[in-house]
Amino acid sequence: MTTPALLPLSGRRIPTLSPGAASFPHHRATLRLSEKFILLLILSAFITLCFGAFFFLPDNSKHKRFDLGLEDVLIPHIDSPKEGKHDPLPVLRQGGGGEPAGNKIRADHERALQEAKEKLRKSARSCRRRSRRRRTKRGPKPLTPRAHAQSVWAVNDGEPPEPDAKEKRDKIREMMKHAWDSYRQYGWGHNELKPLAKKGHSTNIFGNSQLGATIVDALDTLYIMGLHDEFKDGQEWIEQNLDFGVNAEVSVFEVNIRFIGGLLAAYYLSGQEVFKLKAVQLAEKLLPAFNTPTGIPWAMVNLKSGVGRNWGWASAGSSILAEFGTLHMEFVHLTYLTGNPAYYQKVMHIRKLLAKMDRPNGLYPNYLNPRTGRWGQHHTSVGGLGDSFYEYLLKAWLMSDKTDTEARKTYDDAIEAIERHLIRKSNGGLTFIGEWKNGHLERKMGHLACFAGGMFALGADGSPDDKAGHYLQLGAEILGPEAFKFDSGLEAVAVRQNEKYYILRPEVIETYWYMWRFTHDPKYRQWGWEAAQAIDKYCRVSGGFSGVKDVYSSNPTYDDVQQSFFLAETLKYLYLLFSSDDLMPFESWVFNTEAHPLPVLHLGNFTLPGSEPAQR
Repeated sequence: MTTPALLPLSGRRIPTLSPGAASFPHHRATLRLSEKFILLLILSAFITLCFGAFFFLPDNSKHKRFDLGLEDVLIPHIDSPKEGKHDPLPVLRQGGGGEPAGNKIRADHERALQEAKEKLRKSARSCRRRSRRRRTKRGPKPLTPRAHAQSVWAVNDGEPPEPDAKEKRDKIREMMKHAWDSYRQYGWGHNELKPLAKKGHSTNIFGNSQLGATIVDALDTLYIMGLHDEFKDGQEWIEQNLDFGVNAEVSVFEVNIRFIGGLLAAYYLSGQEVFKLKAVQLAEKLLPAFNTPTGIPWAMVNLKSGVGRNWGWASAGSSILAEFGTLHMEFVHLTYLTGNPAYYQKVMHIRKLLAKMDRPNGLYPNYLNPRTGRWGQHHTSVGGLGDSFYEYLLKAWLMSDKTDTEARKTYDDAIEAIERHLIRKSNGGLTFIGEWKNGHLERKMGHLACFAGGMFALGADGSPDDKAGHYLQLGAEILGPEAFKFDSGLEAVAVRQNEKYYILRPEVIETYWYMWRFTHDPKYRQWGWEAAQAIDKYCRVSGGFSGVKDVYSSNPTYDDVQQSFFLAETLKYLYLLFSSDDLMPFESWVFNTEAHPLPVLHLGNFTLPGSEPAQR
């Protein structure tokens, strides 16, 4: 078993630990247990490929490994696809009889894949039959959320029966305590913490005010971990100090996924009305961002004046696909809880507008001008700027108890175009997702796109035309680095300084958790534990936890930021990994892209205010 290490990354949603590790992301027709088991076997193969071969970094003078005594992590789980040539990818593990572990994994993968293809073909047909039966029923009745909305979803303690797992879970809780207590002592009320300087920290996504982003982001993690005194401290701060009437220009996307998502999750878990009240107050402050000629929201809005604008660097004043496309889950829940159709209508308007627009080669460009309704630069990426748009299409379907067939159809069409135009194989045989720029494919894959393999597998069930097995295969093959190139003789090599960060990212741990839940293969807990130990050893400082700037450096320097998502996501997923399955069960919860759990809405024949029967 290898030891985890830190890998190069930058951007918003990036997997960060060793190969052997594996987003996506965060959710994220119901399969039988055996079908789920096989599906996760395929996801296991995806993990092996994605965070093995793709993240192996050649050890040469220009690209040295992260020299923190963790070199063994950078050994992949697969062998070179080229025969007759020197294999630059050493074998990670040896199986019984000296058989390379990569060969055994590949053989197990092929055997499980063939079984899964036929099972999921049957499941997909069953899903379509159920969908047709739903459409033949009478039109849905209007839902009155105050009468039907469930206020509190029961949460079990989730204590594992295994003493060893309990001990590890207690250690994760201690790490959370250290991160929280440090923030409580040195950065209380600020958005984030500078753990070395031991003072508050903020970035422009939160404006120039103290909104306590870490408090809101961490609430549901504290509650799930049973840290109720700390949760109460956070609740009291929110009741007394969280004010959205400040003169601050904030990111609509970040505030939605961190604040509204965090407040809604805290409300559903605890039943405390203050969280729902604050979520609704904040949502009202974000609504002016939608006051554009097209209804596509601005990237930023001033919470006091309601004036919106876009990032200066975005193409010709455009809004960004991943930002205005990552509002659906939270806004649907706002309508569900309040009965106000405005939230639902705002996000459905975005969906309808996109459905009417011409898309070059069926692809969604990353930039859309909110004034003209025209695409900006024709740049399509499944990584940064585009990623969570596709994630939320799939999760809208899951969150609706698989009744939002419009979201599912939009997702399926998008994935078909992505496969046709963006997915290629490198000279070394590695499957990757490139980026489409002005009519040409750039053979470069951002690390954020690595979540797509898991997304393809997650969305395999319910795929059209009996393609479930095909998308499982594709999900198993997808590999993704952080801005590694596949041309000019390069094979998955980081080439820029700003692609070498490790900033406490959660996505690998998230995938371990999903894999553990479905397979209960002990290796996922083992890898998760090694990851936790690496974070605790190399990122822990006296004032909290910090990211590092260059994972290739033998003497890395800290970036001196304890990101709010470290408490919201990384530590939450680690804790869930060592908990029993009755804590946050998949059939009841879908996690937003900031790891805030929102319940599946089992609406039956009801629909949301402002929706139309034809959408179901």
